[in-house]
Amino acid sequence: MNIYFSGVGGVGVGPLAEIAQDAGYGVQGSDRTESLTTRELRSRGIPVNIGQDGEFLQSCHESQPIDWFVYTSALPKDHPELVLARQLGIKTAKRDELLTYIIADKNLKLIAVAGTHGKTTTTGMMIWTLQELGIPVSYSVGTTLSFGPSGKYNPDSEYFVYECDEFDRNFLHFSPNVALITSLGYDHPDTYPTEGAYREAFMQFITQSTQTIMWQYDSNAFRNPPLRSWTLQDNEAVHIPLAGAHNRRNATLVMKALEFLHLTTNENALDILSRFPGTDRRFEKLADNVYSDYGHHPSEIAATLQMARELSEHVTLVYQPHQNVRQHEIKAHYTDCFMLAEEVFWLPTYLSREDPALPILTPDDLIRDIANKDVITIAELDDALWEHIEDARAKGNLVLAMGAGSIDAWLRSHIKN
Repeated sequence: MNIYFSGVGGVGVGPLAEIAQDAGYGVQGSDRTESLTTRELRSRGIPVNIGQDGEFLQSCHESQPIDWFVYTSALPKDHPELVLARQLGIKTAKRDELLTYIIADKNLKLIAVAGTHGKTTTTGMMIWTLQELGIPVSYSVGTTLSFGPSGKYNPDSEYFVYECDEFDRNFLHFSPNVALITSLGYDHPDTYPTEGAYREAFMQFITQSTQTIMWQYDSNAFRNPPLRSWTLQDNEAVHIPLAGAHNRRNATLVMKALEFLHLTTNENALDILSRFPGTDRRFEKLADNVYSDYGHHPSEIAATLQMARELSEHVTLVYQPHQNVRQHEIKAHYTDCFMLAEEVFWLPTYLSREDPALPILTPDDLIRDIANKDVITIAELDDALWEHIEDARAKGNLVLAMGAGSIDAWLRSHIKN
């Protein structure tokens, strides 16, 4: 089978391309811009084109007919490649359809990690632990890893570990053997117009799972306790030398899942998890006193600042909000999530896939209701900001950069220089 991935640099599609290559399929793809993922794919010999006008798809199809055209949810209906694929009679599908096919075709048992926040790190923890135990594992995670590719198919594996996100109702296409729910809040109002609709989707996901492991305070969000769920109490969180209360809770979920599957002892799992190196863009250390994090939701900001304060009493945060449409949805939640930061440099919102009917919210609009807004300085990604970062580091502050837009690449380029 020959597969073309459109949006192959994305955190969902990129790992799937790696899995498809491992499984023996022909793989190629395209994206609008270069990224860590596109470079990783090229390093594996996967042809990736930057640019999506259809010419690369046409040439690939003429060279060897494409059987599946797999695309990201972000692709508009009139996208040149999607239009061309349909004109050429190629089967088109979103990533969940192909992944479901591979899991069934290879007779794998699915360990799915879902939740509003913490999915990527928890998935990484599960992958890391199974690898360290010497258990063959196939997986897909929405980031790059220091201990393996983003996606992998191992022909000797019994289990497939998947970061099963709720965006575009992706997770409802799967029926896991074991599902871990990291947290339950409210997100993606473009997919779920109400918090009730969001919770109903999670209830359906839990119903589709053979066994679910979650925290009691998340289970309490449902009117009726989910069936076939193992609910953990706060006092069941393991004592493990990992920074961040949320990381310790996530490690507990992993340990309980391994216990349920009878794959190892708690003592072994605890030792392995205590050495977990983390995942890229999740509190990733780039240099002395400089960390980068993908988080851009108030709950994620508060949790990551709590982790940073375990390492330093003085934290400087550089924050880049993500998507104007998203800021309209979450601006009321910017209240006390910055309380653990000594100073905050607030950047203009990174714009991507925006609704032209919505006015662009300025930094002044967004910081209006923040409890400690006296610590906030409005800034730009420029030399002046870098000087502030260097000054903060010189004082011994931990500098934390958060956002899913251009801030990470900007920070890495300055550190290299």
